Amino acid sequence: MSKKSRTKSSKTPSGSPTAKKKPLKTRASTQTRSAKTQLTPASKSTGSLAKAGSHKAASKQLITSKSASAPATAKSGLAEGHKAPAFRLPRDGGEVVTLADYAGQKLVLFFYPRADTPGCTREAIDFTRLADAFAAAGTAVLGISADPLKAQEKFRDKHSLGVPLLSDEQHAMLEAYGAWGEKSMYGRSFLGILRTTILVGSDGKVARIWRNVRVDGHADAVLEAARSL
Repeated sequence: MSKKSRTKSSKTPSGSPTAKKKPLKTRASTQTRSAKTQLTPASKSTGSLAKAGSHKAASKQLITSKSASAPATAKSGLAEGHKAPAFRLPRDGGEVVTLADYAGQKLVLFFYPRADTPGCTREAIDFTRLADAFAAAGTAVLGISADPLKAQEKFRDKHSLGVPLLSDEQHAMLEAYGAWGEKSMYGRSFLGILRTTILVGSDGKVARIWRNVRVDGHADAVLEAARSL
């Protein structure tokens, strides 16, 4: 056989040993890639499951903490006929106000979410407008929010308010009177002040409770209730 024949036969795929090895190598690499392909989704899915599990656990923690802290109003358990909880808070001007200061007289406590917001402004102005009528009915009026004293004083001066404004930044009184709890806005839940009004009788007991107050006409309704005691 000539050199040319041998050279041609060595390049022929069917007769070349090298040509036989190539399919084997290809199959081996294909098997390796296949094995990697089979392993990769499993590892990813396992990681995804682990992450999902951690997310579920985190969600449970959030739900648990939310349910534990949200029902502040339920913790107070305040109802009509109960003795009014004692309090001691600073008011605008820097003085300290206590429940004992109003012993033997009727007392209105209106809790508002935030100073100088539209609804709270209307409510405070309405109680100021009726301040003389409340006094004639033997009833004192106090406004309470979690705003600091500077904000309360600015609120008072801006709208010429004539009722004392108490600052409960620690929420102690708010919680005791059931005016602190879960609220929702734009699909988001959070803890805050629930617009609430409490009428305390001259005997120191809760005579009336207004929850989820609507501002329009509210102060007038409270005045009528105070007059009827």
